[in-house]
Amino acid sequence: MSATPAMYPFQHGAAPLPQFEADLLPHILLVDDEPRLLSSLHELLCERDYHLVTATCGSEALAQLGKLKFDLVLLDLRLPDMSGHEIMDFINAKGIACDVIVMSGDVGIEAAIGALKRGAYDYLRKPYSREELLKTVGNALQRRRLELANQRIASQLENSEKLYRYLVDSSPDIIYTLNHEGRFTFVNDRAYQLLGFGRDELIGKHYSILVHDEDLERARYVFNERRVDERASRNVELRLKCFNGSGADRTFNNTLMTISLNSIGMHVPDHEVKKLEFFGTYGVARDITDRKRAEEVISYQAYHDILTDLPNRMLFKDRLGLAVIQAKRKVTELAVMFIDLDRFKLVNDTLGHVKGDELLQQVALRLKECLRRGDTLARQGGDEFTIVLPELRDRADATAIADKFLECLHKPFDLDGHEVHISASIGIAIYPGDGESIDELLRHADIAMYQVKALGKNGHSFYHNSMLDISHQKIALEQSLRKALDHDELEMYYQPQIDVITGRIIGAEGLMRWNHPQRGLLTAGEFLPFAEDNGLMLPISDWMIGALCRDMQIWNAAGGQSIRLSLNLSPQYLDRGDFFEKMRGALVRYGISPAQIEVEITENICIRNPQYAIEQLNKLCQLGVSVAIDDFGTGYSSLSYLHRFPIHTIKIDQSFVKEIHDEQGHYPVILAIISIARGLGLHLIAEGVETDIQSRYLKSNGCLTMQGYLYHWPVSLADFICVLQEQNTLITRHI
Repeated sequence: MSATPAMYPFQHGAAPLPQFEADLLPHILLVDDEPRLLSSLHELLCERDYHLVTATCGSEALAQLGKLKFDLVLLDLRLPDMSGHEIMDFINAKGIACDVIVMSGDVGIEAAIGALKRGAYDYLRKPYSREELLKTVGNALQRRRLELANQRIASQLENSEKLYRYLVDSSPDIIYTLNHEGRFTFVNDRAYQLLGFGRDELIGKHYSILVHDEDLERARYVFNERRVDERASRNVELRLKCFNGSGADRTFNNTLMTISLNSIGMHVPDHEVKKLEFFGTYGVARDITDRKRAEEVISYQAYHDILTDLPNRMLFKDRLGLAVIQAKRKVTELAVMFIDLDRFKLVNDTLGHVKGDELLQQVALRLKECLRRGDTLARQGGDEFTIVLPELRDRADATAIADKFLECLHKPFDLDGHEVHISASIGIAIYPGDGESIDELLRHADIAMYQVKALGKNGHSFYHNSMLDISHQKIALEQSLRKALDHDELEMYYQPQIDVITGRIIGAEGLMRWNHPQRGLLTAGEFLPFAEDNGLMLPISDWMIGALCRDMQIWNAAGGQSIRLSLNLSPQYLDRGDFFEKMRGALVRYGISPAQIEVEITENICIRNPQYAIEQLNKLCQLGVSVAIDDFGTGYSSLSYLHRFPIHTIKIDQSFVKEIHDEQGHYPVILAIISIARGLGLHLIAEGVETDIQSRYLKSNGCLTMQGYLYHWPVSLADFICVLQEQNTLITRHI
């Protein structure tokens, strides 16, 4: 029975080495058709740090040689299918870099001569001694290591020499030497590439033929440099003449080093004199033309916004400071405007930042067209712009320009086929009445702008001292909100969702309320914007999930198990990696069925990071929680996400419902949304239903679940449970 390679592991009696360690060991191929001899040979060598592979015939040996790299082959000449000489011929023909030690019981001299002619390292006659074999193998591997080391050193030297030649021949700088008279003794080819002067045209010529006339005086000190070390001229900028067809002078940065030689045997006959004699100048001239241009660009960009090419905040403050000085000198007024674009974030989230940037560029162009000569428009950052209007005759001038801004922004913007409508909120502060310093004027214009935002946006307002009080109230509200969680001032209210066919409550939307100690009950719209701006949405959302599950446990006990609760999920909370675990933990802790929960998201969440949103919402659906799209139809997004996202419910936004004034009227947007929901098999809820006309129109066109003041206002948990109990009582009586 012949042995196979599988019978002989790489390391006898031990687990195979990791691949990276095995690759560092010498690789040896053992070839012999006698199983006992092969096993004995393997046992002898496996005690050493060798990586061993075995073969019992010529074909196996050739297969291993074609597959692996070996440092040494221990080869028996007599094999059942071919001779060892044939294997050596294969090694030589394929150029396989390995040494061969032939082991043979053949007593004839021809076998040994044939092996040595084919390049065998040594020839061992069987039977061989243990010491002889180990010594021969060790010597062969040692010689191989030395040869490989020599090859590496030779390769490193060759590469070093190539690198040196490349650096000299292909330097991006002009390298030159001058004699003591300032005439060129060497110059590389870079001079021709940059300046158009060939080496033959420059050797022996004075350096002045290259230097710009206005820089000759400065060049005289540079090119006649005699100092050495740190005292030598460095980074001296000169302009050199070009004859490359462009006719443009180029600016060079010269770093010079003086060459000095010991006087022995060269210029001074007295061998005892050790004085250094000036021999010439070595220089490297680097073309910094592009750098100078780049510096000009950088200098420009330091004071301008790259996206819109408008002055930035730094330049705006500088110009505002000059305008204030001028107004003070001439005893005139000036206006500072702070402009913030309305709905810009929505455009950015739905169409992406690229389209958002395009919108900002178009806005900047429109605003510039409305300005007078001498006015300054700047981009403050994000979607905020600032304007200074010097030499103001009266406030009417500022009002006229603000009206122009609003009018020009009212026209739609075309973003590659997407028609976008935006508006702006503009705050105006007047010097010197509203402030005499730059920061004061900007702060007051900003406060006036936020006042416009609070009053419904899309307008302008002059600053008034009363606005400062309102601003302080907002700051106080933010500070109180941080304490609201600790003081248990937040509470959940619930607005029922009605099946208009049966009149039963089938669901409810959870709405947050704040029992403010001084201001009373505040709705979510009055304080959640502050939470979003101040990083409080995450802890508030954590509280909301816990409060909802706790309340649901109570109302389930009151007979509301069949009712599903919907809750609004903040985009910030969805982006948080652990919100799913928070949700699942709360459901388990309070024993709530996931089927009773529906998460409401805005369609813009689906656009800002689609793949991540899909992953998070799928995890919720796998848990058993359903997903609803809130404010459907108000964003800019494509309807394609309805196929990609795990959505169960569409909510018709109240802005569409409010438009229903005639039961027999035609409201195509609402009809389209109803049709979409029906076609995709989605549940449909109309929110903000306040009149019978709205209810009848929606019902007649197929929307059978409604939410709004017509049916129920948002109520506290206790009141909601009362409503549930009354409903259950009526159902029981009916049965």
